[in-house]
Amino acid sequence: MAEDKNDNAGGNRDQPSSDEAALSARLGSLDQRLSEIRDSRKLRTDQPGTESGDRAARASAMALGFRLSSELVAGVVVGAAIGWGFDRLLSTSPFGLIVFLLLGFTAGVVNVVRSAGVASRRR
Repeated sequence: MAEDKNDNAGGNRDQPSSDEAALSARLGSLDQRLSEIRDSRKLRTDQPGTESGDRAARASAMALGFRLSSELVAGVVVGAAIGWGFDRLLSTSPFGLIVFLLLGFTAGVVNVVRSAGVASRRR
């Protein structure tokens, strides 16, 4: 039985079967398509200014995000501080804190909307 396998394997090496020829043609076609895709990607990434433009856009977006979030947090903190001060002076605990905390949140949201330019785009 081992001898039969060796005989068949030796005979197939000399003459490639039609399956092997088809596989070889498919592999050649695949290699050609992959090389075309690699070349097109290389051309897109080799364009000058693309990478630095992406970095600048990311940095700008991150700076805008930090600015907007700091404006919202600042509004809430200032409102809470004013409310705490009123509660302390007038002994109206916790009503001043609650009212001014909500007012600070509202002011922070309004500042974020103004800074983001959403309000000016609608007009």
